[in-house]
Amino acid sequence: MSSVIFNSSLTLQHLYSPRQIIRMSAVETKNPNVVFQSMTIKPPSHPTYDLNGVIKLALAEDAGDQGDVTCMATVPADMEVEAHFLAKEDGIIAGIALAEMTFHEVDPSLKVEWSRQDGDCVHKGLQFGKVSGRAHNIVVAERVVLNFMQRMSGIATLTKAMANAASPACILETRKTAPGLRLIDKWAVVIGGGRNHRMGLFDMVMIKDNHISIAGGIINAIKSVDEYLEQRNLQMDVEVETRTLEEVKEVLHYTSHAKTCLTRIMLDNMVIPLPNGDVDVSMLKNAVDLINGRFETEASGNVTLETVRKIGQTGVTFISSGALTHSVKALDISLKIDTELALQVGRRTKRA
Repeated sequence: MSSVIFNSSLTLQHLYSPRQIIRMSAVETKNPNVVFQSMTIKPPSHPTYDLNGVIKLALAEDAGDQGDVTCMATVPADMEVEAHFLAKEDGIIAGIALAEMTFHEVDPSLKVEWSRQDGDCVHKGLQFGKVSGRAHNIVVAERVVLNFMQRMSGIATLTKAMANAASPACILETRKTAPGLRLIDKWAVVIGGGRNHRMGLFDMVMIKDNHISIAGGIINAIKSVDEYLEQRNLQMDVEVETRTLEEVKEVLHYTSHAKTCLTRIMLDNMVIPLPNGDVDVSMLKNAVDLINGRFETEASGNVTLETVRKIGQTGVTFISSGALTHSVKALDISLKIDTELALQVGRRTKRA
């Protein structure tokens, strides 16, 4: 994972703290490639993404140029507390490692403990972790930590449900991620049991409809890619989007007598929605049968939790769904110092 930066700087005292932290952290920070014990599932590899930089940006966004004025006004500088993570609904927890990194960025002396790991199930009302140490810094980190965890857990929860239903096909996300949070979104997909599609524009050739239109046809586009990769001695996966059975046949005919780098055929919008809410997958099934294992296949379009099981039974290799990341519903999680009162309120509002 040398391509993703995990190093943590010293406490951002000018933003968060009026006093110097003097206790040593339970997590060693001298190694710039520190791997936290909670990191049971590592993030995807990316050549330029600075994960620690994203954490710093999120904290700086919250602190502005004054820091946490409410904390400084109400919380005694030397007070230490223990706060508990509380799940307010059932789901798959994700973002535990990222939460620990965030706490550590704010204050390396904070002690974080978990009873669950990334990818584990949590149920409504479960206390699954705690953080102890200086109250001021716990509260400063709280919202950023929860924002990361709630989004990641929502993605992981939906991914888990989709992956289970899609089997034996593998579920993939797309590039429809929150700007600046792509690696984090894709990390959550892996935690939920899905697999990553390409990370960006750089690590896979994906010939889509606009490329085909500009190139003057699907075969022209494939030929151009084959020539480009050969000239530059590049090796990477190549996928082409097909929208009709005629395009599938055209691709198969070309690749039957020409050397090509093509590895996967996307079968786009071949799942037809029906008036009764069901879907017709016969066109998709016909395309898979035509390809007959010569290439990996990927179904795209009209993929929902309700339709993915039927799609997965067609024999397609992969099913991609933008909804995993672009329409995520955050999982409700809170961090409470007074857990008794929090549970009382939760019972009153049916949230715990």
